Amino acid sequence: MAVAEATEWMTTEQMLALPDDGVERWLIRGQLREKPMTVRNRWHSEIMALTTTSLVNWLKQQPEPRGSVLCGEVGVRLTRDPDTTVGVDVAYVSAEVAALHADDSTLIDGPPILAVEILSPSNTQDEIDEKIDQYLAAGVALVWIIHPRRRTVTIYRPDAEPQLVNVGQELTGEPHLPGFRVAVADLFV
Repeated sequence: MAVAEATEWMTTEQMLALPDDGVERWLIRGQLREKPMTVRNRWHSEIMALTTTSLVNWLKQQPEPRGSVLCGEVGVRLTRDPDTTVGVDVAYVSAEVAALHADDSTLIDGPPILAVEILSPSNTQDEIDEKIDQYLAAGVALVWIIHPRRRTVTIYRPDAEPQLVNVGQELTGEPHLPGFRVAVADLFV
């Protein structure tokens, strides 16, 4: 007779207590994932800056209370018990989620409205698919996967087919980012 072994889940706090040793870490349903730290290239950084700028410009036009636009592998705990905590290239969080955090908090606790991932050469399809699935399962309303070489953005929403937009089209955030519009070409240099 096989005896089920109790699974020991890692918490976000345990992961954050690990040494800062050049290893990229995230938790998926309490399971630690590690890989060598991704070295960002200038294209990745430029796309992150252009995407963030577009979102911040939109946000400034929104009525109070506003949410927050964050970038640079912002730590986001999507779920608890077991924890799913990931780094997001660019995120927009609602005013309600932003207000829950103390000034000394190192991560966002709760799903953002928008999660943006900019593909790097080191990303695997399985890794990206897993992140998309985790975002959507946690309640992220919009996921944008930006492909620098193809100059495309794939939009994921819960219970909808993915939508691909290219440099000849416009990216919108309706209805979750009311009035947000940007030419896809403006996200690339």
